[in-house]
Amino acid sequence: MKKKQSYTNHIQFYPAHHFVFYPLSTLLLITSISLVFLKENKLLWGFISVLIALIIWVSFMLRQHYSLILQNRIIRLEMRYRYFVLTNERFELIENKLRDSQIFALRFTSDDELPGLVKKTLEENLSSRRIKRSILMWNPDNNRV
Repeated sequence: MKKKQSYTNHIQFYPAHHFVFYPLSTLLLITSISLVFLKENKLLWGFISVLIALIIWVSFMLRQHYSLILQNRIIRLEMRYRYFVLTNERFELIENKLRDSQIFALRFTSDDELPGLVKKTLEENLSSRRIKRSILMWNPDNNRV
């Protein structure tokens, strides 16, 4: 059984990426940089080090970019659906008054709290952190990227 999700434990890691790919990539980068100083062909090892750093950076950015764009679209659709079911009003009418971070924080709100917290967020311009801390009944999202 999974631990109940809350503000303090809602961050998730992807083990293959965070605990295998990044450590191995970092080790490879450190090794190539150290070879710049240990080997005679410093220019070649410097070029290899820069190339490895670029590959690591690009792989990180692409992974994050693709998954987060898709996740953000899904969250918006989920919020539109939930808000309409709960209030019989379209979320799209107020969605543009909210920052993305506010919408993403509101998704953790239980159905009972959602309409009231949306209204409070609009009135007080709550930050995503304040929204999350205001949630009494956390609606977990165990399938996030």
